[in-house]
Amino acid sequence: VVFQELEKLGLREDVDLHVYEVPVEYQTVQRLIPALWKKHSPQLVVHVGVSGMATTVTLEKCGHNVGYKGLDNCRFCPGSQCCVEGGPECIDSIIDMDTVCKRVSALGLDVAVTISKDAGRYLCDFTYYTSLYQSRGRSAFVHVPPLGKPYSAEQLGRALQAIVEEMLDLLEHSEDKINCQHEH
Repeated sequence: VVFQELEKLGLREDVDLHVYEVPVEYQTVQRLIPALWKKHSPQLVVHVGVSGMATTVTLEKCGHNVGYKGLDNCRFCPGSQCCVEGGPECIDSIIDMDTVCKRVSALGLDVAVTISKDAGRYLCDFTYYTSLYQSRGRSAFVHVPPLGKPYSAEQLGRALQAIVEEMLDLLEHSEDKINCQHEH
């Protein structure tokens, strides 16, 4: 529902927005995320997940590799309990979430935006890490509260629109610095 709002609102004219629903399944995530990166070569991928514990719109700073013990919708759990065997324990987004949070909060939208360093070691965190690993950090994850608790779909759509536009703005203005830092 939130994505439908974002699609209605759109992003600025020079941005192509592609929206996909990712199933709550570890194996699908491992197959789908690399396929989407290959298909679109996006500037940025922003994942959005609903968290029953969230009361604010929460910008996740990083994804974690290990500790996945919860069964997915297919009653499956990775035997290794990790996303990428041998991958780093934690990968940070190249997007400065503190800056995005400050800028979006300053817009005076009626939605509280906060920061987190723990996306929860379930499919959201697993998806985020997989995407960060695939993209060398060019991903973001936003947790939103369930609809009506307290925000409407329209409020969340407007907040997401502002967040994505700030992220793209930051990315474009830091491109040269990023290329220096991320030489592997």
